[in-house]
Amino acid sequence: MSNHERYSAWLVAAWLLAAGALAPASAAAADARTLMLDHKCYICHEDGYARAGPAFVDVAAAYGRDRRAATHIAEVIRRGQHGSSPWHMPPHPELTHAEARRIALYILALKPEAAARP
Repeated sequence: MSNHERYSAWLVAAWLLAAGALAPASAAAADARTLMLDHKCYICHEDGYARAGPAFVDVAAAYGRDRRAATHIAEVIRRGQHGSSPWHMPPHPELTHAEARRIALYILALKPEAAARP
């Protein structure tokens, strides 16, 4: 096998590994978005801008590098939360802990530059 063939084989293997590693993340994001659509999260929130509730990118930014952020957000999703405004986050006890955590991880993965803003 020539150097060129070895290099080409290495590139193909690296690409396949990368694609395989990214597929679960893409599937998890799609699953989280499906849960969010099914449970009507986008009535009050959007990824990139505030509605009745905060933008999900703003939620992610507020938690910064807090190691417990996913756990806390998942608890808020399931338990609900009353703030100082007339609006509140309704509870979603019908979501399992695992589903709420998938949604929380999706929110925390959002970056302001990637979210669409009007």
